[in-house]
Amino acid sequence: MRYGPLLIVEDSDEDFYAVRRALGSTLPCALVRCSTGNEALDYLLQQGKHAQAERPTLILLDLNLPGKDGRTVLAQLKQDSVLKSIPVVVTSTSSNPVDIDYCYATGCSGYVVKPLEYDRLVAALQSIRTYWLSTVVLPHLHD
Repeated sequence: MRYGPLLIVEDSDEDFYAVRRALGSTLPCALVRCSTGNEALDYLLQQGKHAQAERPTLILLDLNLPGKDGRTVLAQLKQDSVLKSIPVVVTSTSSNPVDIDYCYATGCSGYVVKPLEYDRLVAALQSIRTYWLSTVVLPHLHD
């Protein structure tokens, strides 16, 4: 079975490379990166240069992005009848309960506070891989 890509919406090169390292090279799906909220929405809505974009299997969404931030992307995504079923895991350095509550109320599937230490960040991202890709998303796609 072919899976849609894992969409990573992350403006930080360092965090994106940590995501790639943590997820490893044995993913059953491609990694696609969008660096801004506007680009992520274009990708998801298949607009502009992303007119042929493939629907993602899972979205890792940074909360603080240039342009439209992660809150706006999440809200627009969860209001779309076709896209709202895609699981979204928000990754952010913010541990503010207001941000966390907003994301869950808006429909995110998970919220992970990104640790500042690189090794802890990689470990947190590996736990996302284990849970979301190995346990929840990919087995469900076989149904």
